[in-house]
Amino acid sequence: MIIRIEPESDIPIYTQLSNHIIEGIARGELHPGDSLPSVRSFAADLGVNMHTVSKSYHQLEKKGIIRIVPKSGAIIRSQDELRKDGTHDELFMEALRPVIAEALVAGLTRQQIDTLVAAVINDFKGKA
Repeated sequence: MIIRIEPESDIPIYTQLSNHIIEGIARGELHPGDSLPSVRSFAADLGVNMHTVSKSYHQLEKKGIIRIVPKSGAIIRSQDELRKDGTHDELFMEALRPVIAEALVAGLTRQQIDTLVAAVINDFKGKA
């Protein structure tokens, strides 16, 4: 998995890192049970501060994407584990509301929004 951090972006580096990890899981490049690199080694590989990687890992843990096991590191959780929590539907709805509202304000139709969502899903699943 290739991670490109954009230091000049308005998006904080820890959020960029979290997003790349989530996208890697969605694309199947990372799998449930896989361990993420240690904070120290990941920070060195990316050329960022260890606290940045740590903050990203804690953000992912808060979302339920990974679990942090002392002395074992960060481990990607399975979809079954994520669905058991049951809170993700509400979180996704909350995150999508402003994006969909903005699309509607910009004049997109429901069909256009559905097409865009399908294109994003196909991108992650490797379909044309």
